[in-house]
Amino acid sequence: AEFYLKQLQIPVVGITGSVGKTSTKEVIASVLKEKYRTLKTQGNFNNELGLPLTVFRLRDEDEIAVLEMGISDFGEMTRLAKIAKPDTCVITNIGTCHLENLGDRDGVLKAKTEIFKYVKKNIVLNGDDDKLSTVKEYNGIQPVFFGNGENASVTCENVESRGLKGMSCDICLKGKMAENGEFQKFHVEIPMPGRHMVSNALAAAAIGRLYGLNAEQIKNGIESLEPVSGRFNMIETDKFMIVDDCYNANPMSMKASLDVLQDGLGRKVAILGDMGELGENEVQLHEEVGEHAGKCDIDVLICTGNLCKKMAEKAQQTNPELKVIYEPDRESLLADLKKIVQNGDTILVKASHFMKFEEVVGKLQNM
Repeated sequence: AEFYLKQLQIPVVGITGSVGKTSTKEVIASVLKEKYRTLKTQGNFNNELGLPLTVFRLRDEDEIAVLEMGISDFGEMTRLAKIAKPDTCVITNIGTCHLENLGDRDGVLKAKTEIFKYVKKNIVLNGDDDKLSTVKEYNGIQPVFFGNGENASVTCENVESRGLKGMSCDICLKGKMAENGEFQKFHVEIPMPGRHMVSNALAAAAIGRLYGLNAEQIKNGIESLEPVSGRFNMIETDKFMIVDDCYNANPMSMKASLDVLQDGLGRKVAILGDMGELGENEVQLHEEVGEHAGKCDIDVLICTGNLCKKMAEKAQQTNPELKVIYEPDRESLLADLKKIVQNGDTILVKASHFMKFEEVVGKLQNM
């Protein structure tokens, strides 16, 4: 794959981070396709097997590659970056994923920034992340920051939630990121919900500008974004609004999804399952999500799996008024589902991939 990519001589944008890699990849690809024939990682083909398979899908007519890069241990990113040799890398955030191998967030930062060893031109970082905002420069490359930190050159104003229909904001480009080299502002309607989608749109705007797109092209790219199955995908049936977010889960993304659920119509129901690969603090991290759920404006919380027992207990303790249901496993959840949900509910379905919650989504769709 490394040899093949070298023959093609096309620019590569490499995307990594603890949370939001896939949704950020989707927005960036949606923006770049306004100007270039763009190939992007499909699904989660982002590891040491998936990345080469993605590279082999490239053809002579492709003009740019947007490659997602996922890791769970030290050294892995070095091997991925050696294949991809990205012209530009994007890091979305440093969270609490894969702690069983990486130890803590400083370990995650160290593992993710291995990508810098092979980056050629641009480093694009989330300036709102306390770990990433400390990066000064690498081999003479000054990072471009997005977010609302003081060092960010791609920022936003007037952020508004349109409920589950999405977000809107004004994107501001400062200094060399602006077309006139000073300041530029334009309005975008982001067709997916959640504050994190604003951050993803800012990353895409930064990449768009680095690759010569104008504000209108960036706006069109963001506004034509299409959701991916299992990643905050809205499925409207004649009975429910299902938020299919069952592809994967970690504490950061769980809390973000619960925040978005609050904007739903009807009863707001969260069906949550165990999160994997969290290391020795897994019980505490599940409890933290439970506490967060207890503080959210939702009506029903259904927790499924061994670890989620602690999540359910903490949520009930935090908010005794909240209706909390505990199901020991997916089978018992599927058996009881009909008795729990009601017509008109907005239902969030989220867990780590091993929980196979796509079966829950399927059952809800067929009710």
